[in-house]
Formats: sequence, structure tokens, C-alpha cells
Amino acid sequence: MKTSKIFIFALISILITFFFVFDLQQYLSLEYFNQQRAAILDYYQANPWQTILIFFAVYVLVTGLSLPGAALMTLIAGAIFGVVTGTILVSFASTIGASLAFLVSRYLFKDLIQSRFTQQLASINEGVKKDGAFYLFALRLVPAFPFFIINLVMGLTPIKTWTFYWVSQVGMFAGTIVYVNAGTQIAQLDSLAGIVSPEIILSFALLGVFPLIAKKFIEYLKKPKHFDTNLVVIGAGAGGLVSSYIAAAVKAKVTLIEKHKMGGDCLNTGCVPSKALLRSAKMLSYMKRASEYGFKNASVEFEFAEVMERVQRVIKQIEPHDSVERYSKLGVDCIQGEATITSPYTVEVNGKQITTRNIIIASGGRPFVPPIPGLEESGYLTSDTIWNLRTLPKTLVILGGGPIGCELAQAFARLGSKVIQIQRAKHIMVREDTEVSEIIEAKFAKEGIKVLTSHKALRVEEKQLICEHEGKEVSIAFDEILVAVGRAANTMGLEKLGIKLTARGTVAVDQYMRTNIPTIYACGDVAGPYQFTHTAAHQAWYAAVNALFGKFKKFKVDYSVIPWTTFTDPEVARVGLNEQDAKRQGIKYEVTKYGIDDLDRAIADEEAHGFVKVLTKPGKDKILGVTIVGHHAGDLIAEYIQAMKWGIGLNKVLGTIHIYPTLTEANKYAAGEWKRAHTPAKVLKWVEKYHAWQRNA
Repeated sequence: MKTSKIFIFALISILITFFFVFDLQQYLSLEYFNQQRAAILDYYQANPWQTILIFFAVYVLVTGLSLPGAALMTLIAGAIFGVVTGTILVSFASTIGASLAFLVSRYLFKDLIQSRFTQQLASINEGVKKDGAFYLFALRLVPAFPFFIINLVMGLTPIKTWTFYWVSQVGMFAGTIVYVNAGTQIAQLDSLAGIVSPEIILSFALLGVFPLIAKKFIEYLKKPKHFDTNLVVIGAGAGGLVSSYIAAAVKAKVTLIEKHKMGGDCLNTGCVPSKALLRSAKMLSYMKRASEYGFKNASVEFEFAEVMERVQRVIKQIEPHDSVERYSKLGVDCIQGEATITSPYTVEVNGKQITTRNIIIASGGRPFVPPIPGLEESGYLTSDTIWNLRTLPKTLVILGGGPIGCELAQAFARLGSKVIQIQRAKHIMVREDTEVSEIIEAKFAKEGIKVLTSHKALRVEEKQLICEHEGKEVSIAFDEILVAVGRAANTMGLEKLGIKLTARGTVAVDQYMRTNIPTIYACGDVAGPYQFTHTAAHQAWYAAVNALFGKFKKFKVDYSVIPWTTFTDPEVARVGLNEQDAKRQGIKYEVTKYGIDDLDRAIADEEAHGFVKVLTKPGKDKILGVTIVGHHAGDLIAEYIQAMKWGIGLNKVLGTIHIYPTLTEANKYAAGEWKRAHTPAKVLKWVEKYHAWQRNA
């Protein structure tokens, strides 16, 4: 450190030490002022200019040395000099003192701090260079931020000295008036009766309300005077597309930003490619079941690469539904690029700032990859990258027993891979009742899939997965390993903007799909709690409508009826509660179950397996939840989704005509099972007696 810096640092340290050692703070107390008030006022009357200069010098010294007492001196200025003179004195003295503290901090510490923390301060420096004046102005408006800390910290940044001075002068002026005015009224307290005077009440009210007024003023300054668009939507997956569609439909100007591909995960790496692959795999399974359909044998030749090319062909065929061309025709301004939210009203993309009334974050999610030692080095697949395969893995290990893991396990097994599925829990498909998991596990075992439950992945050594099972290590060889243990939200570093996240790492939203920043909404996988395409679209309606019309009418998102299907064979579909959910939540229920093995159409189709299980309120036909396991379960459950949504009970399901012979009759027969269990036995006894009487009459 230079000699001059050492001298200045030592001098300031001595002055601060002197202040505290000799207890000079006692002279900057309200008690001392009240004791000397009459003498001070008399001296001011006799020597106005000397009093002003002394006060000015002391105020500059106190603020320049970052000593405690500036707030009290501001009140005292009002008591001695009145509002006008006091405000002028404090305004200039405080700004000059702050600037001195700023310069001292900059001279002594800026180079040291900037050189030592270059990388950490890079983004802060960039922000200060760009918007430093506004940041400082916002801080000066809000008295909650300690005055002296702002001075010292800003000295370490690249903000210019003149900018610091004039912004501080302007920014502190409104607060100075409020505090000086309060000082004039406090000085008039001669008795307890004065406490309830209108002037005193007004002064304290101003002190309390000023931070709120300052906050609103800052928001007003941040808010653009003109907006390029009504709504910016980030992400063109299901949530983003639906949000944009709704906004365009109600004639709002909407900008949709997507950094990768339109359609998001569902079209490109999720729902569409997986269902295309499952369909091809199912065709092969039918060949193996030829004898069940009256054929002696059946065979098919195929190349795995051609099957995967078909998957891409299906994606291409559906792409126009989610394309830039389609949405542009609908009135959506589509931009390809990476979006960055720079304020509650601005989004930057491709170097351009877009001002907007509201923002919807629909940035989706990505496969979660656990930190398993050796996994990265060995190479792994996810639901995003598995579609690049063109050679069928001889042995495929799948980490995870959820919907993605189960669907792909069955598909690859049917295509010829030896599939080993690793699940940490006791069962796969842990969200479903145990009897459902057991049916799928039995089906997998029949098709040659090895399901290893209660296995915890420990590490990967080359092409060996090491797991712990019952206290012992188990080694499992593989050619490829697929990680399918869940998904993580793409939060884009939103927490740096002050947007709150949940414990699960998703964006926290309220019942209107709004984040803690009122102009920013979120929907889909990035918000959760359900990570399904159809729930993303469902949330998108609420996000878009509330963003565009929330000042007139807001709508609470409705999660009362959320359905989903796992597209294994047999399919597993559910809406509402299952038994394990009801037990966990302490909800009383009755179970009605119909076995699809008894259904005529299922028998004709050689798909006579599975069941329809309905949970109802005890003694009532009100539906609490439905689980269907079987052929086309995802289609069959639609009737129950509608019934739950609109309060239709099992009596009305039973009273609805269902076409014969169709699989949908299973829904009616399940309702019939409920009716049979709730037959009024006493009434039927009297009816039986009536018929007997009729025969003998």
C-alpha cells in the first residue's frame, strides 16, 4: 500500500477512535439536544451564519467518517433551522459528506477489492456501468438501506464520482424533506398533549409511509412509458405455445421466444417420439403373440436404425402443428434465441431489449442426472439423447422406475435389447398402488425385462454399474445406460433476479400462476407441481388470462382433476386419488373394482386383463379417484375425468348408454358393481313380497 494511502487510513482510524474513546457521541443524542435546545436556539438567533457553518461542517465530518448520528442531525436541522433552511443545509452537507466517504473508500480499497475478486465482481461491474445511476437512485430513495454502507460500497464500483454526487443529491432530497419536517414538529413537543397534535401525527405518518411511497416511485421509474408488446412468453413447449395462442386469440400483441426447437420436449424428445417408438415395439409384440390370434406363426424383419428414423418421421409430420409458420399466422411474433429477463418489464434476446407489460416463463425442464461417481466418464443416455441411437444396445441398463424408465424399458426389450431396470424403491411406478406396480413388474418379467428393486446406484466403473442391495455390492454390466430418475426445472438463473424458487427447484408461483414479481408468471415443468404436457397447457390458460386481464378479474388454477397415463403395455391411467394417496391424506373411501378380464370386447381382442378401480365417498356415488390398468386405459379414463370435473356420480355413468362391444363398457360395468354393492336390501324384500302377492292375486 502506498504511503499516502497508509497516512489517510491512519488519520481516519485515529479520528474514529477519538470519537468513540472520548464519547463524543453523547453530543449527537436527542437527550443532549433537548438539554441544550434553548441555548442553541439563542446562539442561532445571535449568530445565524456561524451556527449554519458549524452545523454544516459537523454534518459533513460525521457523514464523511461514516459515524453514527446523521439521521438525528437531520431531525435537529428541522428543529433549529426550519424546513426550508434545514432541508438545504442537510441536502448539501449529506451529499458532500457521502461523496467524501465514497472517495476515501475508492482511493483506499477499490483496486485491492477489484483485483482480488475480479471474476466475482464482473457481472456487478457490468450492471453498475449500465444502470449504476438507477441502482444508486433506488437505494437513496429507501431509508432502509444504511446511508454509510451505500457510500462505502459504491466507492468500490466503477460508477463515476460526478454521477454518484448528483444522483445522491437528487435521490436523498425527498427523504431529507420528510426527516427535516419531522424534526420541526418534534421540536414543538412541550407536553404530552402535543403528541396528538395533527402536525406531529402527520410527521410520523410521513416517516412511516415514505419507504412505501419510495418503493412505488422506484417501480414507476422502472416501468417503461411505452411497451413493445403486451406479453413475452419464454419457451415454445406446451405451456408457451398455449399461452401465446390464447394471447393472440384475444388480440394481444405477443412475442414467443424459443432458443432451441418449437414444440419443446414433448414434440422433440418426449411424448411424441416415445409414443412412436412404443407403437413400433407393440407391433413386434403382436408378432410374438400370433398364436393367440389364430395364426401358426408370424415374423417381421427390421433394422433398429429404420425404426428410429420412423420416430423422426413422426416428429416431422407433427412439427407443423407447433411451427413458427403456424403461430406467425395466428399473430404471434416468434423469435429464435436465448431470452434473458433483465427487469420485470424487459426481456433481452439476440442483443435486443423488448419491453413488455407481462412475462410468462415456460422454459420447461431437463432430465435430472444424479451425481453418481464415474457416470459422466462412462457416458450415459437420457430421454433427450436416446433418440440419437441408431444401433440397438445389446444390454441396456435403465436407472429409474418412473413412467419414462418403464415405457422405454418395455420398448427396447421388445425391440431386442436385454433390459435391466434399476429401482431404488421396493417397486417401480411408486406413485401407483402396489397392485398396479406388481402387474407391470409381472408383465416385464414375462417379456424378459429384469427389474432390480431396492437397488441403490453407488458408482460406475467403465461399463459396470455398482449397486447396493441388502447391504452388499452388486455389479451390473451394460453397453448403454439410460438415466431416467426424474426431471429438473430450467430456471435460467431466475433467482438472481429475486424470483423465488421452491424446495424442489421449480419457480414458486401463487394460485394465479404468478411469481413473487407481479408482472412475471410461470407455467409448465418450470413451475410444477405436475410435469405433464396436458397440465402445462392447463396452467398456460390461467397464466395467460391472468397476465392479460388480471387487473379486472383473476382466475385461480384448478388442480382438482389431474389425470395421467403411463403408456406401458398394459397402460396405467389415473385421475384423482388412489388408495395410497387417500390413506396418506386420511380420506375415507370405498373401493369398487371391475376386472376387465370379464369384458366381451377385451376377450375378443385378446386383451382380457387389468381392471377399473373407483374410489368413492363412503355410501355415496361421488368419485374421488379412478385407476385403470389395461388396453387403452389412457382413452378409457376420459369418461371419469369428465365425470369428476363436472360432479357426475357413478349412478349417471351407469345410466349412460355405452356402445356394445367396446372397451368403454368397462366404465359402465364398474359403475354397475358399485350399484350392486349399494342395493337397498330392505326395499327389495318388500318388492319381492309385492311380486309374490301379484302372482297370487
